[in-house]
Amino acid sequence: MTRRRGRKAKWGCLTVMLLFAAVCCAAPISGAISAVVALQSAAGDDGGIAEGGTAADIPPRMLTAYKKAVQLVGRYVPQCRGMRWPILAGIAKVESNHAIGRTIADNGDIRPRIYGVLLNGSGAGGNTTAFPDTDNGRWDGTASGERAVGPFQFLPSTWASIGKDANGDKTADPHNADDAALGAAVYLCGNGRDLTKRPQLEAAILQYNHSTEYLSNVLGWIDQYTAAAKNPDLKNVSGTVRTVLEAALSQRGVPYSWGGGSPNGPSTGICCSPSGKSGADITGFDCSGLTLYAYAKAGISLPRTAAAQASVGRRIPAGLGKSVLKPGDLVFYAYAPGRDSTIYHVGIYVGSGRMVNAARPGTAVRLDAVDAMSGYAGGARLL
Repeated sequence: MTRRRGRKAKWGCLTVMLLFAAVCCAAPISGAISAVVALQSAAGDDGGIAEGGTAADIPPRMLTAYKKAVQLVGRYVPQCRGMRWPILAGIAKVESNHAIGRTIADNGDIRPRIYGVLLNGSGAGGNTTAFPDTDNGRWDGTASGERAVGPFQFLPSTWASIGKDANGDKTADPHNADDAALGAAVYLCGNGRDLTKRPQLEAAILQYNHSTEYLSNVLGWIDQYTAAAKNPDLKNVSGTVRTVLEAALSQRGVPYSWGGGSPNGPSTGICCSPSGKSGADITGFDCSGLTLYAYAKAGISLPRTAAAQASVGRRIPAGLGKSVLKPGDLVFYAYAPGRDSTIYHVGIYVGSGRMVNAARPGTAVRLDAVDAMSGYAGGARLL
């Protein structure tokens, strides 16, 4: 089946006026592996995910494979219900980190190939059971035993029963992104599961790898990718603004971490917020860490704190009202609106009165109304 394995100085959204009890809005980390890769929805049915769905850490070619598998799986398991690309992405994230670091050709071939440890019972990589060779090394490169292969880490023996040709080259290859994703979809669907039902989804994941730790890990990624996919309508937003918004939206569901976040993505934070919450053991973003990250994806460098970010770009006075805000604008909140030194929070405006917000400890990056925070202090337009 799948492989057996065991598997700072940072500053939060801090106001420079220490006499004010600053509250830093930090965002949860979306588990993005490769910066923000804004992923356009593939053409056709995408399993119920709204068009324009994005995920932060999935190479576009891999996301295309996941979405194609959702379209094709019904041919092989007609009774399957609820297969969605975030399910496949959750598995592939844990199994191979979406093949990050490999070259993925236009036809889906992944090179160099991805191999798990040799399952010979040696204990290496967490394996304690020897699996005899079943493919004479065709897929796993060795005839001395079995090892899991490809971005979904199938054993050759499992692949022999569920492998499918999704890219039309007449070969079901576990080292091909399209084929592997479709094989995983078929395997997870079983004889016709309804994956919209959490117990059946859990059963499918446990079939893939019978470990409660693995189940929890994969479900966490599925939930994060599902949240990242449900984006607001960005059809009329393009260019650099879209890059910034997709980067920020892709982080929804990532935990807030006081002092967390950098241009490279989520990170552990520091201790401690005015309410005594530490980000030192939480990987994620605070409010200014999220904006720093999102704008970095568009090649724009921001200062680390919310108050300092208010000095960048063209300032939008609070007195003009919120109706003048445009997608991509930074939105600020202050203890004493009109005094930028008291700014304690920043979000990114997405339109329709909403912003991407890493609000406070105990929350995750999410969409909020611009009115969700107190002390509106205007905005800044960098784009």
